[in-house]
Amino acid sequence: MIEKKTNWVVAAKRADFKQLSERLSIDPVTARLLVNRGVAEDDMEAFLHPKAEDKYDPILMKDMAAAVEILVDAVKREIPIRVIGDYDVDGIFSTYILVSALKKCGANVDYDIPHRIHDGYGVNEQMIERAHESGIGLIMTCDNGIAAREALSLAKDYGMTVVVTDHHEIPFELEGDDKVYKLPPADAVVDPHRVDDDYPFAGICGAQVAYKFAAVFYERMGLSRQEATSDFMEMAAFAAICDIMEFRDENRSLVYHGLKKLSRTENVGLSALLKRCDLWGEALDAFHVGFRLGPCFNASGRLDSALMGLELLFEEDETKALALADSLFSLNEQRKVLTEKGMEMALGALEGQEIPQVMVVYIPKLHESLCGIVAGRLKEKLYRPVFVLCDGEGVVKGSGRSIPGYSMFEEMQKVDDLFVKYGGHPMAAGLSLKPEVVDEFRKRINENCTLTEDELVPKVVIDVPMPLSYISMDLVRQIDSLAPFGNGNEKPVFADKDLRLVRITPMGKEKQHRRLSFDIGGGRKMEGVFFREGEQMDEYLISKFGQEAFDAALMGRGEQIIMQIVYYPSINCYNGRESLQVLIDDYR
Repeated sequence: MIEKKTNWVVAAKRADFKQLSERLSIDPVTARLLVNRGVAEDDMEAFLHPKAEDKYDPILMKDMAAAVEILVDAVKREIPIRVIGDYDVDGIFSTYILVSALKKCGANVDYDIPHRIHDGYGVNEQMIERAHESGIGLIMTCDNGIAAREALSLAKDYGMTVVVTDHHEIPFELEGDDKVYKLPPADAVVDPHRVDDDYPFAGICGAQVAYKFAAVFYERMGLSRQEATSDFMEMAAFAAICDIMEFRDENRSLVYHGLKKLSRTENVGLSALLKRCDLWGEALDAFHVGFRLGPCFNASGRLDSALMGLELLFEEDETKALALADSLFSLNEQRKVLTEKGMEMALGALEGQEIPQVMVVYIPKLHESLCGIVAGRLKEKLYRPVFVLCDGEGVVKGSGRSIPGYSMFEEMQKVDDLFVKYGGHPMAAGLSLKPEVVDEFRKRINENCTLTEDELVPKVVIDVPMPLSYISMDLVRQIDSLAPFGNGNEKPVFADKDLRLVRITPMGKEKQHRRLSFDIGGGRKMEGVFFREGEQMDEYLISKFGQEAFDAALMGRGEQIIMQIVYYPSINCYNGRESLQVLIDDYR
């Protein structure tokens, strides 16, 4: 099995940090963080103080005006409308936004979300058949549809009007070296990734596209765009976080203000879930949404039906909402247990093998809803692109997760003759294929791989080599003001070297974490916390410095252990008292 290593590199971007710090009244360290994130000098003030209105006009998006007019006409003519979303957080929240906006304006609208097992990803022929049997006259997709040529062709054959809203990459075919993009047959296609689209920022999720549609639609129906902000901002921000959109450009202001709105949301269902997750009244950050709240919605789509998550958002009775929130929470707990079992099966399947550059792991009995999660966990552990496959209904299904430098979607395009169905992003994908071509897929996807050995070693990019002695309460608060952190605005990374370890203490319910105390000079000490595999840290320190030195550190008499650490500074609040500490990410 490959042991994952890391390369530490220091960000080398240059600027007049002193001049920037004086002009913006910030610490030079904070100025350097802004420069490292590619924030232009003219945009730094807006980054530090994002405004809720920092966004582009939705009407700039290709076909947005046409889509709105089609829906306005459908509302006036009382045409039955069906919104078809998807079973992940983005699909659930996109559906909620569109259905709520249309209902508020008097539309005859209902919704459908594919069942992960029975329907697969996105709109398909059987969903169109169901719509036809129900007398639906207009299909509107969200967070899907851009690759659904067959299903939407059937809808057109039935005489339905079709409006696609999506944010996924546009499918293409290679003709020689040229990409020929293929839009679905629809009366309007709203997707910022269209090559003929002039919208300034394509990096938005499906719920953001729906949110922007709602703003223009409201205005056209005699309401105001501000009402859409009031109704849906936290929904769009929630989805942007869970769909791992980059927190830059207009996304920063959306997530920044959306999180504040989420913490005091008036949506009864979201309020109930916040209470169930012990987050009601807390100052929410992207971690809370991405790793505690969002997985509850995703669990409904994985282990039951995403309609349960959508039902929670629509629920207006507090007692019923609390019961639904409890069900979603329990499903997520069940999902965690199944994920651990899935990882055990995956690692067992890899045991004793030489690990290829692109892993294709076939685990027939794995629940197909867990393929993406297990692929993500394997990618993090072994740091290479991963496809995890399992048995579906008549086909092999799976999900992929990638690393920088490997566009999963484009690499799959090169072997698309092997798939029954596929789609996705550069960093993630879904697929289905016949069992007999699994080995061929594994062979060809690796033959095409051009990743170098350097690209298969994760890099820890250090923003600032900063002595622990430089940290202050004011600096930590200033660094925290750059949040929310996530994709495109990564949490700052600092490093220090030649740190003398005074004490190491096991902590946590199972003693799986470690608390370290470092001598930082002048009679001062700094506490550090390592929330990972504590036993591995012990083994490393013993192997490098010896058992005697490690035992002395356990007793608080460490003198021989000298460490380098990668860290994030924070303020620890305990019993009303605040103290500085660092959260350790990596060590040597």
